[in-house]
Amino acid sequence: MRVITWAIRIALFVLLLAFAAKNTEPVTLRFYFDLAWQAPLVALLLAFFAGGALLGLMSMLGSWLAQRRQLGRLEKQVARRDSMQDAVRQPPAAEG
Repeated sequence: MRVITWAIRIALFVLLLAFAAKNTEPVTLRFYFDLAWQAPLVALLLAFFAGGALLGLMSMLGSWLAQRRQLGRLEKQVARRDSMQDAVRQPPAAEG
């Protein structure tokens, strides 16, 4: 299975590398107020892909942190419940 996974990764890398090699022509990205940025097409594609991935991660960060807090609370409740059940199960100590 690992061989298949690595073969797919290598094939994908080669395809993306060939795509990058074919798209090295400079392009101009025009902003407002007559601002422009000229860079290779593959660099712009990579920059916008990375920016989109970063925005996606940031948008899910709040719900992820809330879930982590809730998981911590639930783990504490389970630990308390387990300790209470252990206390109930233990027979009282015999007085001598």
